Amino acid sequence: MKKVLLFLLFFPLMFISCKREARKVQFAGEAQGTYYAVTYYDTLARNFQREIDSLLKDFDRSASIWVKSSIISRLNKNESRETDSVFRTVFRMAQMVSEETNGAFDISVGPLAGAWGWGFEDRMKLDSAKVDSLKEFVGYRKMRLKKNMLIKENPNSRIDFNAIAQGYSVDLVGKFLEGKGIGSYLVDIGGEVLAKGKKPQNEAWKVGIEKPQEHADSLGRSIEAIIRLSDMALATSGNYRKFYVENGQKFSHTINPLTGYPVRHSLLSASVMYPSCALADAYATSFMVMGLKESKAFLKYHPEIQAFLIFSDEQGNLKTWFTKGFEDIQEEM
Repeated sequence: MKKVLLFLLFFPLMFISCKREARKVQFAGEAQGTYYAVTYYDTLARNFQREIDSLLKDFDRSASIWVKSSIISRLNKNESRETDSVFRTVFRMAQMVSEETNGAFDISVGPLAGAWGWGFEDRMKLDSAKVDSLKEFVGYRKMRLKKNMLIKENPNSRIDFNAIAQGYSVDLVGKFLEGKGIGSYLVDIGGEVLAKGKKPQNEAWKVGIEKPQEHADSLGRSIEAIIRLSDMALATSGNYRKFYVENGQKFSHTINPLTGYPVRHSLLSASVMYPSCALADAYATSFMVMGLKESKAFLKYHPEIQAFLIFSDEQGNLKTWFTKGFEDIQEEM
């Protein structure tokens, strides 16, 4: 009996002494025309960069319009109607957000975006008649899935996952890491991030929300807020950098699929915190279409979505508005 008690007393001490300390693993690369950066803590110090590079390339072969042979590119060129499981998952998520936002989010906006100069084609000279004619090809309800096939009402309709795909790829990397037993990580792809758990010493991951500046380069960018993030994603969409000026008029890259025209309102950026980075990405884009007033009204009825909005007041000063979920997670600056 004494031997058993001695063993029971000794075993926990032996277990604690053998417990390995989690080590930091960090690497970066290129994906989807932008950067990616992954940081995690692993007791085995495993490096999964090669597997993550392969994962992201596989995703591009399904959902990237920049890969000419991808499934989405073949669908847009009407070379095929066959989809895969990744395409179908992203498509259904996008359609869900489209329904929730009454069409503010729309993955079929491609023909309009291209005509305004944000696609593969040269910018067109547009008048109201031409915009109306392009709107015939746009509308998320004009396409649907039938089993594994994509059905388009109009063959000229095109799909662009850019406003949700980057966030979804972040989720994919996070899911991969969790499958390897990683419980503490930060994944960043082009500024869309997902944080899981906390760093050692119970320290939260910290990410920045950029201050809108039209001409800031990577060295001159400043931060509006620093957020402590844990078990959440944060995605940001903005109008302050991608635009052009013609005849003294500023044209944003965000196209309202309901009007057919670039948005013109005071909202400069929308950062959304949500468990899914794909949905955070889609909602952030939706708010940039809606504008400040409509976004605030939408968020009132969707308390599960947390948002940090930066806008310009009538005097041109930067102002912020955020939901309750952001109140206690901001760092002092």
